[in-house]
Amino acid sequence: MATVRTLRRWRANTGFGPQLHVVFDPNYRLPLTTLLARTGFDPRRAELVLWWLLAQGWLAEAHVHRPLTCTYAQLGRVHTAAWLEALGQAETLATVLGADAWDIDVDAILESLRTAVGGTLLAARLAQQQRRAVLNLFGGLHHAFPDRGAGMCPVNDIAVTVAQLRHEGWRGRVGVIDLDAHPPDGTRASLLAIGETLAGTDPVDVSPRRPPEPHSAWIGSLSGSNWGLLPGVDETVLPEGCTDQPYLQALQALLSRMPASDLVFVVAGGDVLADDPLGKLGLTEHGARQRDKRVADHLGRTPSVWLPAGGYSRQAWRVLGGTALALLGIDAPLPADADPLADHFRWVSKSLRPEELGDLSLDYSDVEADLGGRPVKRPRLLGFYTAQGLEFGLYRLDLLRQIERLGYHDLHVTLSQADPGDRCLVTGRFGSDPTDHQLVELVLERQRTSLGDVLFVHWLELRHPRGAWAQGRPPLPGQSAPGLGLAREAGELLVRMAERLGLVAVVMRPAWFHVAYAARYRLRFRDDAMQGRFEALVRDLQACPEFQCSPGGFQLGAASRAIAEGRVWIHRAGEAPEVFRWQTEEMWAAVPPVPADATVHEERELVQFRVATTGSP
Repeated sequence: MATVRTLRRWRANTGFGPQLHVVFDPNYRLPLTTLLARTGFDPRRAELVLWWLLAQGWLAEAHVHRPLTCTYAQLGRVHTAAWLEALGQAETLATVLGADAWDIDVDAILESLRTAVGGTLLAARLAQQQRRAVLNLFGGLHHAFPDRGAGMCPVNDIAVTVAQLRHEGWRGRVGVIDLDAHPPDGTRASLLAIGETLAGTDPVDVSPRRPPEPHSAWIGSLSGSNWGLLPGVDETVLPEGCTDQPYLQALQALLSRMPASDLVFVVAGGDVLADDPLGKLGLTEHGARQRDKRVADHLGRTPSVWLPAGGYSRQAWRVLGGTALALLGIDAPLPADADPLADHFRWVSKSLRPEELGDLSLDYSDVEADLGGRPVKRPRLLGFYTAQGLEFGLYRLDLLRQIERLGYHDLHVTLSQADPGDRCLVTGRFGSDPTDHQLVELVLERQRTSLGDVLFVHWLELRHPRGAWAQGRPPLPGQSAPGLGLAREAGELLVRMAERLGLVAVVMRPAWFHVAYAARYRLRFRDDAMQGRFEALVRDLQACPEFQCSPGGFQLGAASRAIAEGRVWIHRAGEAPEVFRWQTEEMWAAVPPVPADATVHEERELVQFRVATTGSP
């Protein structure tokens, strides 16, 4: 496998194989701790795809381009001054993005959005220069109007890019192929606002003629939602649950009506999958890949900018990864077990030398003793990691920057002994407040078990103390502050620590449902029957209307409180229902991973969970 990846990297770097230029910036990750839980949108999506493409050798690092942040003058070519001013308010951004107002750091959010717009503009320039497709890993904000935002789209990157190119004198014909599961209402309004003449302004007239010049655009849309007539848009609304074959037939018809264009924006939405809670369509991953391949083949050497738009399921990153492979002309499917986050953490971990983390043959206490001073024994986490080494590791994994984007600064790591185990604290300050806020607390111990030596997690708390319990969102059971939105990263970090120390597993006992829910990406219950029940519990609580804060979101706190209050009942075939009591059984992540047996699937299918307001369900 390593040889195949090396060959891919060689081909990508030398130009002998397929090439793809990608626009990406670390600020593409929206600093919103509740976004995934509330909407189903994973702010890591761009990073996951980039890490996977680089790790697999499909993408050369020299072909990853970082954009400039767009200016307010560029945004003002499309959006009204009143709307741009309103974006400076946390409440406005929270409404558009589907987030809590307390979770909004205005400067950091606007930095992400303006960088994404700058990315689409850079992608357009690269596409025109090289006459090829260019992929921007954040963009396609097609619901933003000139005077308002909607549907997680505060600004319209496509319209701003077109307006800026027009301002610079470009007079070519624009094409927009919008294949998100929702119509391009904001893009249509924004293009009209900047003076673009839409081809087929008569909704009946969608003939494949060349649009009039100057400043002309054609918008074609294939969606699963009927939001009413959009004059000037060649729109096809597909029936709910539309599967691959009829979708691709409709796409072929749309492409046949598309007029010749000089620059095309392709909104390759990730919300077309059958399991997406917002999309209403029924495509498979293969169908989404075929969608992108057919568009890429149709466009040929026409300069095109590809944008990811929406995607509210755990598989949305795979659609975007598939878009990249389609642009490379690669038919190979993404492996079912692909885990870019784990791969990236593993790669960074292997690049860190032991002496950078703490395995020093000579420590500071030895130096002090040699100089005649009083030796001070500095604590080490698990007898290995120094505070400086841990801070450096967190820096290399980009975790400190993610915390800083939430508004914290002066972050530092301290170590001490706990009873039992070793304690690691990450603290930082917020704004001008001189108080050191506790952001991360971790208590670990090396334990000998029947499995072998394991890394036992006595305590892990990720705290966002500047957050607030607002909008009817009380604390989770046992929680003192909102989380940092880094649970997946924390789990992967623990696995990498265990791997470095030669331990066979990471083990923890989650005291509450929400702790196990956050850890489920990396850990599972050692008992396969318990794992099956847990998966059924997650399945049924996510489907319960009481815990849906939006069609794609899940009120984890409300679900965890319902379990703690005894309102969740377990139903097993042939047995009387009973109140489900949370059990603090061991979860683990084996190093290397061990697959679960058939008991997990069998137990998951045997049990159901129901929620009662009072009494029995």
